[in-house]
Amino acid sequence: MKISEEEVRHVANLSKLSFSDTETTEFATTLSKIVDMVELLNEVDTTGVPITTTMADRKTVVRADLVEAATDRDDLFKNVPQAENYYIKVPAILEDGGDA
Repeated sequence: MKISEEEVRHVANLSKLSFSDTETTEFATTLSKIVDMVELLNEVDTTGVPITTTMADRKTVVRADLVEAATDRDDLFKNVPQAENYYIKVPAILEDGGDA
């Protein structure tokens, strides 16, 4: 199914958006390709496949909430290159960054 540039402009107008002619052309092409891919699903044989309308009958499986001993903080920081007061020190990545 071809989505026309006029349809793209109409929907953009309804959405209070504006696009250049190039962008409108690109959107029309991309949307047409997406619709074509979705239409391919009509070719799939779904005979005997029950309709799925909801997943509400499924139960969420969660693990038991068990209390466990915490890991020793010194063990956690054993492989940290630089640490100070149990904070991991990393190089500043922002301009004028420092140790503050």
